[in-house]
Amino acid sequence: MAAARSSQGATGTGGVKGSSRGGGSGRVSGSVRAVGRALHLPFTGTARGIRKATHAHGAGESGLGKLIELHGVNGAGDVMITIALASTVFFSVPTDEARGRVALYLAITMAPFTVLAPVIGPLLDRLPHGRRAAMAGAMLARALLALVLSGAVITGSIGLYPAALGVLVASKAYGVVRSAVVPRLLPPGFSLVKANSRVTLGGLLATGVAAPIGAGLQAVGPRWPLYGAFAIFVAGTFLSFSLPPKVDSAKGEDTALLASGEEQLYGPYRKPVKRPGLRTVGPAVTHALGANATLRCLTGFLIFFLAFLLREHPLTGQSAAVSLGTVGVAAGAGNALGTAVGAWLRSRAPEIIILTVVAFVLGVAITAAVFFGAFLVACLAAVAGFAQALAKLSLDALIQRDVPEPVRTSAFARSETLLQVSWVFGGAVGIVMPLNGSLGLAVGACIVAVGWLATVRGLLSSARRGGHTRSRVA
Repeated sequence: MAAARSSQGATGTGGVKGSSRGGGSGRVSGSVRAVGRALHLPFTGTARGIRKATHAHGAGESGLGKLIELHGVNGAGDVMITIALASTVFFSVPTDEARGRVALYLAITMAPFTVLAPVIGPLLDRLPHGRRAAMAGAMLARALLALVLSGAVITGSIGLYPAALGVLVASKAYGVVRSAVVPRLLPPGFSLVKANSRVTLGGLLATGVAAPIGAGLQAVGPRWPLYGAFAIFVAGTFLSFSLPPKVDSAKGEDTALLASGEEQLYGPYRKPVKRPGLRTVGPAVTHALGANATLRCLTGFLIFFLAFLLREHPLTGQSAAVSLGTVGVAAGAGNALGTAVGAWLRSRAPEIIILTVVAFVLGVAITAAVFFGAFLVACLAAVAGFAQALAKLSLDALIQRDVPEPVRTSAFARSETLLQVSWVFGGAVGIVMPLNGSLGLAVGACIVAVGWLATVRGLLSSARRGGHTRSRVA
């Protein structure tokens, strides 16, 4: 019995000791797991927060949340390439030589793009069942071209320009397809304006986060932002295929026809034509598109004109880089504010909104031209960004209201092409302007005045009629 008790005691003692050792090991492993969770928390917590925001209000179930995330990836990659090219083409040489380089860049990249842009929309119309593949292809193309550019920025070879053209075409092809995809992913109760504002805001936020990272990579070396763009676009390639399969469905869709009568717009009512293409989608949409093209033209003009003007004549007491950064931040803040206001207004009186913001921009441009100064230049950049965002969302509302559903996707996508061509034209005017602040802003005011006068009557007439009587999405 003593032996038994001794055995039991030994067993019990051994068990306690083993338990003690196991507890110590458990405490160590628990501490390691706690440290691991603490290290991962900033990343996993941020990812969960982003996913919660992008998938709110039914956007997760409809697939819109994934498109918002994809557009954020697109914006982050584009800003990386922009930083690398701006440093190479613009900041690395004296002003006169920089103007020549940028002019060459525009001639080699933008000029061919003005020819290619009208083809992108119709070409993608022929691939309605391959939208996810088209978006993935645009991402992958830019990833590979970023590697090509990473070599060209070091050697300064002529290959920089065709590679930049390829990036531009791929970026706009993605934009056209993205515009066509949004109507397919609307959650219940979402308007096209609200959905587009969410997608746009997601891109702006991602751009704002990626810009300082890209600047930091640029400080390490001129290739590093392009390596960052490569990694981002590769991720975007895979993310494109995570969109819902309904993105590739073209059921019930038709090609947008810009004809003189509504009976020619779509489906069985469409009159036979020899060359289907861009014709009319209604007077309200065409006039709104003209007003938006005016604002895009002004934006392109201001980007290039102010880039050279502020490099040669910085804002009072500031360096050229700080001056350009101040104007860029003002424009970005205005754009974000316009996107937020557009989502709040939704589709209330879109014609009046467009007329109002264009008139507001015209007034600020005239004021800045007459009383040229640092504060007014920053104000003009902010107002132009605000007006462009709000006018574009109002155009989306008109497309949703007045364009029949079978052709709405095509019309929405094709409008992007015209807006991009307008931006290119404005940039070309800005680069050839003499570096005189008052004169340049007076030219910008003239661009806005011409566009406003050309569209004011049609938009007012459409506003009085209230557009076509179609059901609207709240």
